[in-house]
Amino acid sequence: MTYLHNIGAYFIMIKDMFRKPTKWSVMRTLIFKDIDDLIIGSLGIVAFISFFVGGVVTIQTALNITNPLIPKYLVGFATRQSVILEFAPTFISIIMAGKVGSFITSSIGTMRVTEQIDALEVMGINAINYLVFPKFVALMLYPFVISIAMFLGILGGMAACIYGGFSTLEDYIIGIQMDFIPFHITYAFIKTFVFAFFLATVPSFHGYFMKGGALEVGKASTTAFVWTSVVIILSNYILTQMLLSS
Repeated sequence: MTYLHNIGAYFIMIKDMFRKPTKWSVMRTLIFKDIDDLIIGSLGIVAFISFFVGGVVTIQTALNITNPLIPKYLVGFATRQSVILEFAPTFISIIMAGKVGSFITSSIGTMRVTEQIDALEVMGINAINYLVFPKFVALMLYPFVISIAMFLGILGGMAACIYGGFSTLEDYIIGIQMDFIPFHITYAFIKTFVFAFFLATVPSFHGYFMKGGALEVGKASTTAFVWTSVVIILSNYILTQMLLSS
């Protein structure tokens, strides 16, 4: 019953997020602040991880191609497919569930503990719209982060391929271009938008409805990370089944 109650409260929160909007002059400031905190503040770690994981994918692929009859350009092909289809949208989103999700839960949870949310409600402000909607809008720019992850993942693979001596630049580029299906990019960005929605709302739910003191803020952040990751993985399975199954 507790899980069903939480799911019901989650959908009510989403509905209330669009109800009784905050004045635009205030909302605009909140949105820009959340873009800075959630999107721009995440670019460094995303760039670092994407570049080196792309390199690792390339090295592992190259080392597993032991048959001399297998063309070297398949290294670039495998790297492109891995990065675009799964690594950039899904793996980065799980990392962001830890970084961004914990930040959202702890910031809203701290406001709950210090009774700032109660003060907003006393003033007649829709606290859910005031706190959650700017994060939702900010994370609609999340595909921009994933685009950078895709580019740097493939670039990192190219660097590892060339400097590791696994294949030539020409072979790697041929592999990247070979049998490219444009819908795979569309599929990746559809997943990204869905993951962005969960990244904004699931941690906000755990922060907004938490009970207790400062110690519970940390517990709520951990719980939010776990549930956000679970929801991302389940939705990834469902979306892959829906969009890629013939």
